[in-house]
Amino acid sequence: MKTAIFAHRGASGYSPENTMPAFQLAYEMGTDGIETDVQLTKDGIPVLIHDEQVKRTTNGRGYIKDLTFEEVKRLDAGSWFSSRFTGASIPSLEEFLEWIEDKPLYLNIELKNNKIEYSNLEAIVYDMVLRYGLQQHCTLSTFNPESIKKIKKIGTSISAALLTSKAEVNPVTFAGNLGADAIHIKYRLFDESVVKEGKTKGMPVRVYTVNKSAHILRCLKLQADGIFTDLPDKAIEQRQSFYNNNGN
Repeated sequence: MKTAIFAHRGASGYSPENTMPAFQLAYEMGTDGIETDVQLTKDGIPVLIHDEQVKRTTNGRGYIKDLTFEEVKRLDAGSWFSSRFTGASIPSLEEFLEWIEDKPLYLNIELKNNKIEYSNLEAIVYDMVLRYGLQQHCTLSTFNPESIKKIKKIGTSISAALLTSKAEVNPVTFAGNLGADAIHIKYRLFDESVVKEGKTKGMPVRVYTVNKSAHILRCLKLQADGIFTDLPDKAIEQRQSFYNNNGN
């Protein structure tokens, strides 16, 4: 199976991360899947943003948890990247699912609950994915081990992946013991032993965030199940060249 290419926060190397323009561009580039981040507003609406605070990627200030959905939607999430994207907003998860529903894209939703414990985040996101019938094309990922356990208690229809940037002796086994179906590992921790352990355990091993050509090539050679990249077009082009040169 070929290494899958996931657009990290959309095509975030070319457009403002976690916005509809970034997702649309990734789709047009031919990416296999899209990775995005979800947090809850003050009134419990899941929205797509990486940081707990809005300062870095919008013209506003404060924590997502302290802002209502209406307040979040008024923020400009595009002009920080380029004036061409002025007016782009922070999407709701529902807006994103409506967009992706009829597209042949795999979806990775990262639950941003390793710093803030959002009440019922797992259940809210899980139920919404089910409502759109995307459970077979979706993985919920998190750095929070307890969140993995919560996801698996809710149900087994949606895959759960443990995100890790920490060195573990047997990272795949550690993830599996939590109930995870996959492991998403930081590039500096990725090696042949992790791939071998993943294949032995039947657990997909995906790598983040892979932008350098040499790193992409190494992931392809070691047969990572997937990579997350800000530059999906370059990764797709490099993958095609790699498989053409290796008879696949």
